[in-house]
Amino acid sequence: MQQEKPYSQACENNKPFILEKLTLIFHTPATILEVGTGTGQHAVHFAGHLPHLTWQPSDHPDNYQLCQPWLEDCRLGNILAPVALDVGEVDWPVPEIHGAFSANTAHIMAWEEVQAMFSGLGQRLPENGAFCLYGPFNYNGTYTSDSNRQFDQYLRARNARMGIRHIEDMEAMAGDNDLFLESDFEMPANNRLLVWRKR
Repeated sequence: MQQEKPYSQACENNKPFILEKLTLIFHTPATILEVGTGTGQHAVHFAGHLPHLTWQPSDHPDNYQLCQPWLEDCRLGNILAPVALDVGEVDWPVPEIHGAFSANTAHIMAWEEVQAMFSGLGQRLPENGAFCLYGPFNYNGTYTSDSNRQFDQYLRARNARMGIRHIEDMEAMAGDNDLFLESDFEMPANNRLLVWRKR
């Protein structure tokens, strides 16, 4: 039943706006790895509206089955079974991929994990493959809004390894992994959708 599923209001709020951009980026048949699937609401929404994609959910080994109720309820044939993915591991248990997506992970992961995510995707994405990363980011060394400042303080109070990342640090780190920032879309609620492209 609906109330038994895990639920994220943020996913419900942002999914139509993210879908609008993903439709432009992932417009040909492809297998897309979602890093940090969480509740599964994004996976179901995107796979349902983009039937030409094969969607591969994944999440931390402690959390990867959280999405199962949503996946079982939707019964979409283009969503694969979720996999337990620790981005810090050398071997990722994922199929051959053509693109990747992740939402609201970079500020929750430790910086070393963000680096590991980009390293792993840099190794696995084909030439010209896209990685779409959604969330809040800082620019020119500062916050883009008071709400982001408060959110960052909240994150760091919970865990000092968390925090909103600086776009300049992200670009430098991505470059080390043969990825470059192709597009930077402004999104609602002081978020961005960053499109990283494999060289």
